[in-house]
Amino acid sequence: MTRYIFITGGVVSSLGKGITASSLGRLLKSRGIAVSIQKLDPYINVDPGTMNPYQHGEVFVTEDGAETDLDLGHYERFIDVNLSKANNVTAGMAYWSVITRERRGDYLGGTIQVVPHITNEIKDRIRVVTKEKAFDVVICEIGGTVGDIEGLPFLEAIRQFRKEVGRENCINIHVTLVPLLETTHEFKTKPTQHSVMKLREIGIQPEIIICRSRTPISLELKEKISLFCDVDKEAVIGLADVPSLYEVPLALEKEGLDDIVLKYLDLPVKRGDLSGWEKMVEQMKQPEKKVRIAIIGKYTELEDSYISIVESLKHGGLSNSAAIEIKWVNAERLEGEGDIEPIMRDIHGVVVPGGFGPRGIEGKIKAIKYARENNLPFLGLCLGMQCAVIEFARNVCRMKGANSSEFDAKTKFPVIDLMSEQKGVEEKGGTMRLGAYPCRIKKGTRLHAIYNEDEVMERHRHRFEVNNDLRSQLAEAGLVFSGIYHKADLVEVIELPLHPWFLATQYHPEFKSRPTRPHPIFASFIAAAAKRLEEQVVLFKS
Repeated sequence: MTRYIFITGGVVSSLGKGITASSLGRLLKSRGIAVSIQKLDPYINVDPGTMNPYQHGEVFVTEDGAETDLDLGHYERFIDVNLSKANNVTAGMAYWSVITRERRGDYLGGTIQVVPHITNEIKDRIRVVTKEKAFDVVICEIGGTVGDIEGLPFLEAIRQFRKEVGRENCINIHVTLVPLLETTHEFKTKPTQHSVMKLREIGIQPEIIICRSRTPISLELKEKISLFCDVDKEAVIGLADVPSLYEVPLALEKEGLDDIVLKYLDLPVKRGDLSGWEKMVEQMKQPEKKVRIAIIGKYTELEDSYISIVESLKHGGLSNSAAIEIKWVNAERLEGEGDIEPIMRDIHGVVVPGGFGPRGIEGKIKAIKYARENNLPFLGLCLGMQCAVIEFARNVCRMKGANSSEFDAKTKFPVIDLMSEQKGVEEKGGTMRLGAYPCRIKKGTRLHAIYNEDEVMERHRHRFEVNNDLRSQLAEAGLVFSGIYHKADLVEVIELPLHPWFLATQYHPEFKSRPTRPHPIFASFIAAAAKRLEEQVVLFKS
């Protein structure tokens, strides 16, 4: 019988439910438990694919092409398992499915209601996770906070679900804030008490409470929460802020969370092995050098917009004993700068990430030109690759006004154009080229040296591609197409062989990087940035 762990949040959002779920998954996996994690999001959007990143952060893409919440990226990085469409459920999905069946007449004229129809749909989608593969434990994180109107159907669904699968097979973990009042220098438990009270009004009694705080809370405070919230003393878990999110599993292990979960779910107790994880965290704490990477983006005011890229850069740093310092550069700001040398001179590598729309494009192109001409390591991702092609076409091939047809429909040189399969597609949601596709790698290229493989599978999220009609002119000028999707003859990767490190991918390698297994592209990029740092040090000393 699969066991289920439901994680809810209270008081405020962004408390770290996703990291808590991910960390618990890592702890259980280290003890031989087969685990999967699911995100239940109450928003009405079918998925976050059409959302502005400022609304919901990064859109994470799974192997099977689902556009999902960024927390799934954390899940994959922590438990090192590829998740699927089944692992992200939204209110939009549930309502869409029920309304579609109602329109077909499947309910035989019955009145459709939130209870039982929407709640049944949510419960069915929770069960889907174990349909194709068996798991000992499924962790379900419910987005938002207790008391949100849109979240009520999900809370009612998990209340019913527990009764159906047996109370002995489910536990509820509530993540809540224990704030520290600066004026009196004391922690306050009332927000936690009221949050749990609201949860109990809905019919859910948490077995475990995880108390988020700035600094560790005392045993007396835990006992008070235990008394007023009716949970065992051992089940009040303190989780103070830590320097790195990868330290959270170790902090929760120290609090005994995994032991308590195994006990409450009556799962076999096996000795855990977090030695590899501990080694990784220690390595992260003791870097030999620090490299500064500029991310030239258009959503830089919200760092969660590029969370997988940031984490992948850190992973690349791990494999090179390097700490990563991110310099956020707004692409629009660069557009208005006549000379970007003062902004770029102190960095060791440039990343131009993905995105949509014309805003900030000329700033990205300007940064790419600087990296190409100044031998600065450059990594382009998705739109970043398309901008690199545009820059090369304009400034090396002398294709005046070269552009993407996405930004200039009348350009004489549409070096980036809409994919043939996308022509005629009008709906925006879930219609891009999504998920994992094979990339065949040209031997003798930097890309082949990085992967040491002839073909790889990488994840995509785009509508536009390199225009094959203009490829020969780009190639003649020195641009190398080192990765190709052969079935449709699409360019996947470009590189400049005479540059110290200049490579860009149409796909998103950041979605497959793990802290214990850094993606080879990011590892190679950081190695090049570290070399740039060494060259600057030598130059400074001389």
